[in-house]
Amino acid sequence: MEWASVLHNPYLKDLPFKIELNKWGKILMSPASNKHGSLQYEVGALIDRKKGNGKIIMECSMTTSDGVKVADVAWASDAFIERYGYDTPYLKAPEICVEITSPSNSRAEMEEKIQLYLAKGAKEVWIVDENGLISYFSHEGSVPESREMQG
Repeated sequence: MEWASVLHNPYLKDLPFKIELNKWGKILMSPASNKHGSLQYEVGALIDRKKGNGKIIMECSMTTSDGVKVADVAWASDAFIERYGYDTPYLKAPEICVEITSPSNSRAEMEEKIQLYLAKGAKEVWIVDENGLISYFSHEGSVPESREMQG
């Protein structure tokens, strides 16, 4: 299945799940709780306040080597938006990609997403646990704080 087919499929449009595709075009679904949605907003608002420019994108889809993945939150610079607009899915990852963990997520799945987003050009990947604790990752591996938020 192609991403455009997912977007335009009337049976998939109102599901209460995050939908992704694996590299074979098979649909993967992850249920999200209200706490998950609240954390998405809080993290997006935090980045928006600190960065003061660029765009926050909730449920940001991008093509990876393992199919279309959807970051819970992403921050794209003005330059990124000028270049790529709102292409769906993006062929390159925005500068910051955030995943909020759910009980259904395994550690290996989160580690794989970190690598997939970094390989597609993200400068940082944030993993937010169910308590709102954020872990930061860059091309150097785990880092103690976000370098992207210090600019």
